[in-house]
Formats: sequence, C-alpha cells, structure tokens
Amino acid sequence: MSNLAHSEMHEVGEQPRSEAPRPELDSIRPVPRVSIQAFCETEAIANSIENASGDRRMAKAHVKVHMGGILTATDFYSNAPTPNLIVVESKSDPGGLIADLERLAQVCDAGSKVVVIGHENDVQLYRELTSRGVSEYLVAPVSMADIMKIVSELFVNPEADPLGQSFAFVGAKGGVGSSTIAHNVAWTIADKFESDVILGDFDLAFGTANINFDQDPAQGMAEAVMSPDRVDDTYLDRILAKCSDHLNLLAAPSVLDRPYDFGPGDFTSIVEVAQRSTPNVVMDIPHLWSGWSQQLLSSADKVIVTAVPDLANLRNTKNLIDKLKDLRPNDSTPYLVLNQCNVSKRPEISVSDFCEPLEIEPLAVIPFEPNLFGTAGNNGQMISEMDPKHAVVGMIEQVANIITGRTPAGEQKKASGMSLLQRFRKQK
Repeated sequence: MSNLAHSEMHEVGEQPRSEAPRPELDSIRPVPRVSIQAFCETEAIANSIENASGDRRMAKAHVKVHMGGILTATDFYSNAPTPNLIVVESKSDPGGLIADLERLAQVCDAGSKVVVIGHENDVQLYRELTSRGVSEYLVAPVSMADIMKIVSELFVNPEADPLGQSFAFVGAKGGVGSSTIAHNVAWTIADKFESDVILGDFDLAFGTANINFDQDPAQGMAEAVMSPDRVDDTYLDRILAKCSDHLNLLAAPSVLDRPYDFGPGDFTSIVEVAQRSTPNVVMDIPHLWSGWSQQLLSSADKVIVTAVPDLANLRNTKNLIDKLKDLRPNDSTPYLVLNQCNVSKRPEISVSDFCEPLEIEPLAVIPFEPNLFGTAGNNGQMISEMDPKHAVVGMIEQVANIITGRTPAGEQKKASGMSLLQRFRKQK
C-alpha cells in the first residue's frame, strides 16, 4: 500500500460546490446500497465523482475517492477486499492500460465491477476492454451526470417500473396553509390530470388531510412508520384510504396518545414503496426542522415552500431555500407559493420585495379567501369542488402543471396569477 500512503485521499462530504442543476439528472434513478471506490489521476475526474457522490440519488452508496490510478488500486487491493464497483482513471496508451488492468484483475474479488476512464477515444480499445470484463469505458472528460448514469445503469434493474415523482410541501411558518395547498394540488393532479396520486400526511399529531378529505381510516401513516419491516406494496395498499378514483391517502392519526419521535430515515421505506406503486407522491410535511423532515425535503424530487408575505415568513423562507440549495445542489431551486395575500388592513411585504432576496418568482400568489377555504375545509371538500370557476382554482392548477412538468417553469399563464402579482407590485 506504499503508493496509497503517499497519495491524497478525498473523503466524501468535503466535495466542492456542484454544478448548476442539470435536467439530464432527472431521469437517473436512485442507486441501492453499494460500495464504490475510485482511483483518479486528475483532479477533474476526482471532482466529478465527488460531486456525484453528494447527490441525493447516490445517498445510499458509500463512495471513496483516492488520488492515484490503476497501479495504486492494484497495490491497495492486494491487502483489502474489493468493493461493488471500482472506478479507475488511466492516462496510459492502450497497451499500457490493458497491461495495468491485467495486474488489477489478479487482486479483484469475483463480482466486483470495473469502470475505466481513459484519455484515448478508441473504439477498438473499448471493444477490447469490454471483452475482458470491464463494465464500461468512458473517455475523459466525464461529468457528474456521466458518473451517476453509469452507476445507475450498473446497479438498478432496467426492468423495474419507473419511480414516481415525489413532491414535498412545507410551510415557512405554521398556519400559512401549506397543507391546504398540498391537498388541493394532490386533488388537481388526480382529478384534472387523471394521474394516480398518493398523498402522505406526515404530521402524525395534528395532520388535517383526513378532515379535508372527510376520511376516518383505521390505519395510516402511524402504522406504516411503526412497522417498517412490513411496508411493501401489498401492505401499503391495505392501509391507504381511497379519496377518489386516482387519489389515495396515507392519513395521520391526529391523536396524542403517544409521542411521535422518529429517526432521520424512519420514513424512507414508506416513500420508496409509494414511489414504486404510483406516479405521484405528494408529501405534506409539518413545519418543523428535524432529522426526518430534513431527509424527506432533501430527497424529494420537488420542494414547494408556502409562505405569507410578512417578515418572519421571509426570514424562514430564505433560510429554508438556502439550506435546501446546499442539501440539493444538483436539483431545481425549491418553488414558492405566496398564500393568504391582500388581507384588508394588514401590513404586508410586497411580492417583489419578498421575492427579491430569494431570487425566485412565486408559482402563484393566492389571495386571502377565508370563506372559500373555510367552507371547503368544514365540508371536507377541495376548493375546485366548492367553486370550480374561482380564480384560485386556476392558480392551484398552475402549481400542479408546473411541478409535474406539464407546463415548464417560467411559462405560467399570465391571466389570473400574474395579474395579481402585478397588482401587488403596484402597491409598493
């Protein structure tokens, strides 16, 4: 291990800030619990692998990056077991590369996969390497997306059903209406798009989804999280409450018969099973900051923050968005919904002043409509059931369109939502 002793070792977790969000990452599926070790000759390749290791899709993988190429790897594995995947970089010519790989093969355990990153764009070399059992040959430079795609292709079953999208809704403060927005968006995706949705209420003590949908299921989120070993497609299907043809609810018990203390990964299996069984998983996450809420927010495909236009909400929203950008460096910026706006005689921060420090535009600016929302809540209905032609219904549909990708962000309808946005800006 003499070469390794003198080589620089990059530990995962200290990677440099990643590239800007890249759409090509959206199709890459999360990888299972595998061990990966890389031996790199250039900082550029090492950085790409480190950046990939920090992505949420690689959260279960254990990745280490060493400086030093194939000879360093050979020296290292002469006294150590090989991981599930070895990634080696080589600047050698084809003859030298094949000779070095022959030596590496002598210390590799059966079942370990090898990916080679070379600097020779040679089809014949590629064929020679794959015929010798190399899983893939990539030509430098390679990006973070290239690394993640290869790892996913090697360890994710291509015949498995595609994972559904997960949408995490959270309030910048308690009482801002995040749950109401989440429930109405889930209903819209199910009712208007006719696409299956599982709505999960993660506020086990005080959740309102069961009330808003007029449901009283005997089992729900509490049973699932208390029995993680039992959670599979069959078990989940049994405890879901059917709200409509396309919407199923994993309800919170909303009782205080026990404390609800959970570890960071306690809800992970529930979300994973839900994503395997339905194309849309809407997560109604309570306003708190804990290990498990941070895990759900950081691992979701899209995050939607709901806020009202006051100073405390602005502070909390900025803190949330900044933290989530750090936790999700390769994903889109969290979306913003401004709710309960234009309350008579209440001092409010204008939309432009609220959004300027956040450097984002809201998906919707929803006015204060206590009669509409209050009546719908008391009746156990969604607002589109109460008044299908109300302007707020169009705003909710716009949110659903954008987060599901049916309408690209930035191409919102100008009619209802943007006219209200302009009205707020005129109040400055």
